[in-house]
Amino acid sequence: MKTILCLLLFIPFLQPQDSLRIDTSTINYYKLSFIGTATLGGFIYGQALQKNLWWKGEKSPFHFNWKEDWAYALGADKFGHFYFPMLATNIYSDAFVWSGINKEQSLLYGGITALTYQSFTEIKDGFSKQWGFSWGDFSANALGSAYPFLQYKFPQLKNFNLKISFFPSERFKHGSNKVIFDDYESTYHWLSISIANYLPEKIRKYYPNFLNVAVGHSVKGFDTNSGHREIFFSLDLKTDELPGNTSFLKFIKKYLNFYHFPMPAVKVYPNVVWYGLKF
Repeated sequence: MKTILCLLLFIPFLQPQDSLRIDTSTINYYKLSFIGTATLGGFIYGQALQKNLWWKGEKSPFHFNWKEDWAYALGADKFGHFYFPMLATNIYSDAFVWSGINKEQSLLYGGITALTYQSFTEIKDGFSKQWGFSWGDFSANALGSAYPFLQYKFPQLKNFNLKISFFPSERFKHGSNKVIFDDYESTYHWLSISIANYLPEKIRKYYPNFLNVAVGHSVKGFDTNSGHREIFFSLDLKTDELPGNTSFLKFIKKYLNFYHFPMPAVKVYPNVVWYGLKF
């Protein structure tokens, strides 16, 4: 069933079968075997970790989480369910290209790989009495897995990228979570926009390409009656536009660009606060 769901999701983006047929003469099967082994090891480790963090509680027949789906963490978890499959798709795509598969196919198969893992996790949630299968999570997973492929097919989408940053909240400092990645109050999601590409030509030639603008989101007190969202506007560093053209530096710059580094910002909701540097 997981495989069917993954394939159905990507059907609208598929090209004629011949164009997706892999040219096996270019594939390095040693590299591809390494990718497969690393994926299996990561899957086993990830499932063991999630079992300890999320699936310790009472089991139940498979069910859907309709009532609490968007109430949990005020919906902030959906950003994470988009972000991490998007990141995984990029990683798998680069790995598949490294093994000799062309770029378009690598993005497609990378997205399917990322979504398959996330779908398995959602199905496991469906058998947990505490959680249940979340259509909201699954939809965000699917969109995140597909987004790099969509950016390849529609280049204008490359001007819009989701980033993440972390800064310890008071809740986290008092031991609410073992790791900061699981604390939504410590997590900030940013939509980074390559504003230089939308400026008039007379201005664009003077504007630094490495400087984006971003809209940020976080939540505070979401497990209390006074829970609220926070909205920010910020400058953002586009690291892939920084100097350095070697293959190694391009690789480093690409993946640094998934993180929002501290920059001047202003919180505009629920109150106004100016930050010299917002982490």
